[in-house]
Amino acid sequence: MDVLNDEYYMRLALTMAAKASGQTGINPVVGCVVVKEGRILGIGTHLKRGTGHAEVHALQMAGGEAEGATVYVTLEPCSHFGKTPPCCERIIDAKAARVVVASGDPNPQVAGRGISRLREAGIEVTVGLLEAESQLMNEKFNKYITSKLPFVTLKTASTLDGKIASKTGDSRWVTGAVAREQVHTLRHQHEAIMVGIGTVLADDPSLTTRASVPAIHPTRIIVDSELRLPPGAKVVTDRTVRTIVLTTERADADKRQTLTDAGVEIVISGNGGKVDLREAMKKLGALEIGSILLEGGGALNGAMLEAGLIDKIILYYAAKIIGGAAAPGTFTFEGFEKMADAIELERVSVEMAGEDICVSGYPVYTSSLG
Repeated sequence: MDVLNDEYYMRLALTMAAKASGQTGINPVVGCVVVKEGRILGIGTHLKRGTGHAEVHALQMAGGEAEGATVYVTLEPCSHFGKTPPCCERIIDAKAARVVVASGDPNPQVAGRGISRLREAGIEVTVGLLEAESQLMNEKFNKYITSKLPFVTLKTASTLDGKIASKTGDSRWVTGAVAREQVHTLRHQHEAIMVGIGTVLADDPSLTTRASVPAIHPTRIIVDSELRLPPGAKVVTDRTVRTIVLTTERADADKRQTLTDAGVEIVISGNGGKVDLREAMKKLGALEIGSILLEGGGALNGAMLEAGLIDKIILYYAAKIIGGAAAPGTFTFEGFEKMADAIELERVSVEMAGEDICVSGYPVYTSSLG
């Protein structure tokens, strides 16, 4: 075993997996490299749900030369029949000598069974090389496959004093071109975008990715308790992209029918004055929405945070101060009485996005919130 070479080939597999981010739906991103005697024989990436997995593509490329080779794969090979046959059997049939796995698969249908099957067949298996990188790459999949709840990333852009718009509501543009381009990439990397009805009424956005970013347009989710969504809004008239509206049982039945006839999917969550966000996440998970990019206003951001439903936070700060007591902020909710009760972020990173600052991290909830 050559640790340095193992790491080199696994990093290549991880790089390949990352290129497919946003294409695999609720499936994980996976890369695979087949190597023998210092020569790469095959490479593969899982490109789309329901199609061949990374191991299959790599082994097909390697052909008969895969016998006696080492297979580097970023996620434990599957051991069950799903939309495709089990990958561990494909590796066994190829007579590979060794398999190096970055991370185990948390999917209850796999969860160690693939590794056990390979070892039972006499194949040497090494697990855990660059595990943290693999798990981070599949953080959305890891949550969804174990909880059937979508992984929610909040993205927002504000001035240094925490304002997402001026006191008149003007928000074009808070941040610069580089940050805005990164946001379109984020949209591609999530299965859905979620906003509040206020955003739709104010801006009539398309909620798609730009043509300059090669991407799959995500599903659009609108939180609209009173069903105020106009039938003429872009998110309704553009039928090339799926639109889901979260509303309540109190919403007008005729308006529901009008929007349904226009191709909008209506999801009822709660019978009070507001959408029950926890219930909504369960229903979206049941619709196989595995990840959501939350681009809400202060009220929706605050409600999602209070409910403990945000998994990751990405904050873009422009080097601007706009002021205004009435100017909307990033989070609008009742708030905490003491600084010690504030929600903290862990695994925080800070980087520049052009002239703007990007801060990202993972919120740590108290038991009363999560």
